[in-house]
Amino acid sequence: MFNHIMVGSNDIERSRRFYDAVLGVLGAGPPISHRADSGHNRLFYRHDGATFCISEPINGEAATGANGGTIGFKCGSADQVQTFHDTAIAHGGVSIEDPPGERNGSMGPMHLAYVRDPDGNKLCAVFRPA
Repeated sequence: MFNHIMVGSNDIERSRRFYDAVLGVLGAGPPISHRADSGHNRLFYRHDGATFCISEPINGEAATGANGGTIGFKCGSADQVQTFHDTAIAHGGVSIEDPPGERNGSMGPMHLAYVRDPDGNKLCAVFRPA
C-alpha cells in the first residue's frame, strides 16, 4: 500500500545516527543523502521495496511529531521488537506507553514496543506470531 513515509527533523545528523541504528535492527543499510534544489537535506532509507525518509522541513519551520500519528515497523520476532526498542533508547529515543512486550487483544496476540524519536515522531515495532 505504501511507497514511502517521510518525517521531519530539526537535526538531520542526529536523526541519521538514530535511524542508522534503529533501522539497522530491521536490516536497512545506510541512507541515501540528498540535498534538494530548495537547499534542505533529506535521508532516504530503502529496504524491502519501501522507503523511509527524513527531511528538514521545506517551509523552514520547526519539525513536529504528528499528534495521533504512529509509524509501525514490522519485525520478524519478539526479540527483534525488544532490540528495536532498546536500540532506539540507546540512541536518543524515549520509551512511551506500556513497556515492550506481548499484548492480547481483539486483534490477536502481538508483541509491541513504542518509542518517540529525537524529534518526537511516534514509532512502533510490531511482531505478530503465526
